[in-house]
Amino acid sequence: MTPQRVARSYYLIAGLYTLSASVIWGVNTLFLLDAGLDIFEVFIANAAFLAGMVVFEIPTGVVADTLGRRISFLASVVVLMVSTLLYVGLAQVEGGVVAYSVVSVFMGLGFTFYSGAVEAWLVDALHSTGFDGQLDSIFARGQMISGAAMLVGTVGGGLLGQIDLAIPFLVRAGLLAALFVIATARMHDVGFSPRRPAARAYPAEMRRVARSSIEFGWNQREIRLLMVAAFVQGTFFMWAFYAWQPYFLELLDDDAVWVAGIVSALISLSTMAGNAIVEYASRLCTRRTTLLLWAAGVQTAAAVVVGLTTSFWVAVPVFLLITGAMGVRMPVRQSYIHHIVPTEQRATVVSFDSMVSGVGGVGGQAGLGALSQSASISAGFVVGGLGTVLILPVLTLLRRLDGAADRLAPGEEAGSDGTAAACGLPAVSTVESRDREELGVE
Repeated sequence: MTPQRVARSYYLIAGLYTLSASVIWGVNTLFLLDAGLDIFEVFIANAAFLAGMVVFEIPTGVVADTLGRRISFLASVVVLMVSTLLYVGLAQVEGGVVAYSVVSVFMGLGFTFYSGAVEAWLVDALHSTGFDGQLDSIFARGQMISGAAMLVGTVGGGLLGQIDLAIPFLVRAGLLAALFVIATARMHDVGFSPRRPAARAYPAEMRRVARSSIEFGWNQREIRLLMVAAFVQGTFFMWAFYAWQPYFLELLDDDAVWVAGIVSALISLSTMAGNAIVEYASRLCTRRTTLLLWAAGVQTAAAVVVGLTTSFWVAVPVFLLITGAMGVRMPVRQSYIHHIVPTEQRATVVSFDSMVSGVGGVGGQAGLGALSQSASISAGFVVGGLGTVLILPVLTLLRRLDGAADRLAPGEEAGSDGTAAACGLPAVSTVESRDREELGVE
């Protein structure tokens, strides 16, 4: 195993995972509306999906940090495949919002098996095989490949949805089945040793993971500020991800599903452009917070403009500024976190971070969804966009900390060496020693 092989495996797995997921992204809201839900019920079902992610982040984090990142990822693929087929089945029997919400929670479980596990597998495997480059570039390239996969998936999904809105969901299930076979062959835990705690030890293991999330995540001031920013961003951007589909078709005064597919493709391209900016800008900027602040400012201003305009031809390119800035923000933020978190708690903290963002998303889906129903989706963009202004002072505080992870020195290694001491954190034993006897593990 070499760093190059690890990176190639990551690109392949992440790309196929995104391809399978993105086939429905451009038509998901339209599918639910066509299945008989109203706009508020659509956002309730989406909120249930995010609630499932919040509830299951800690239990699935236990799986990733004990049984292994590989098993966690394979579980994600299986659960998503089954829940996707259940979505199609509910449409056939005209299942209501309650049934869709239950399946959405199950789908959220699938994504929690994924969140944190693949990133942790990548970083640990790279460190174990002697990688000495910058994680920023690996994450950026991975997201560019995922962006290309999303481009193919969303365009294909839009075209297939023009025939029948259920077809993209069936294609997704097929792609996930193929991904299961590929990941089984290529994804192996390297630089991490899985363990098998006794069944009776899992409640204690979940408490240990929760404590680790706090000690190595929330209690680290830099990560706490990043999580607060993610919470605020989650309240708006997760809602906007589903809201743009009916909103743009309303502005266009057309119900052509293929338009949603084309816009999704443009979103992919803009995200890829943002990813490309990271690799270039990281050679010019000396601070990661510089990129994060610019991205946040652009997203806030663009969100308000999208809500205020009445022109489809203005709304779409401005919305692409939001997704382009997201392409900048995501790999920079990922690398920032992995600079600080030690190997043993990597999946745990990333999952906890995802949970915090999901909590914001649940509130955003419910609150902005209700506003969309009572007023308009455009009002949701204006109100939600204005709310993201709160991110700027949070990131400013992060910048003032002037932490080592904020620095983009030329030639620096973008990740820690995987140990707590190297990160300036408490020794791992301060968490694990309290639980070793209770967990029943050696």
